Amino acid sequence: MSTRNQVSIFRFIRYLPLIKICETSFTAIDFESAGTARGRTDAPVQIGLGTWSTSDDIHAPFVSFLQCDQDITWSARKVHGITTDDLREAPSLLSLWPVLKSNLGRGPIVAHGHGTEKRFLRTFPGHQFGPWIDTLQLARAAWPNEKSHSLGNLCVSLGLSDFAQHAPDRNWHDALYDALASLALLKHLVSEFNLADSPVEVLLKPDTSTWHRTRHQ
Repeated sequence: MSTRNQVSIFRFIRYLPLIKICETSFTAIDFESAGTARGRTDAPVQIGLGTWSTSDDIHAPFVSFLQCDQDITWSARKVHGITTDDLREAPSLLSLWPVLKSNLGRGPIVAHGHGTEKRFLRTFPGHQFGPWIDTLQLARAAWPNEKSHSLGNLCVSLGLSDFAQHAPDRNWHDALYDALASLALLKHLVSEFNLADSPVEVLLKPDTSTWHRTRHQ
């Protein structure tokens, strides 16, 4: 893809000091949840973390079930397969603060559709983690004509599978597997569009206008 097209898709905005992507560690986070039941808000039941940099590739996987004070809904259990028995003796999200601070404090945070992750991290008010990089929005900007931009479908379509070696015996809708998959997607995008020497800012506000137009055709 031409430099002109890259610039139009990955817009440069001065949010941060001019730090190159190749100089940065990116940490992905994913939560699996108990599901929404009538009269209750959702709650996390599993967390997965992983880190990627151009120098060290994907590394530092971390996963844990999470203590939860509500039942897992049938619909949520059908998606991720996590049961109440899996959560016995699991730590609370609050107790994992040292792990989150160490991992998420390194630099930008990556998630595929980051709404749920941002919401659950409100458990730690004033944490100041970020900036956030949404691989869902990046993928819509980079590959607007893909039939689906769900994480699993994108990785299959783009032939991304090497990340699975860091999450043996796991699959989609496992928090670790999904976190690592979002890193694999980011890694592929950086390589495909030759962005390693670009500032991190180009990943923050991708231009998804072409994707929006294709939806209405």
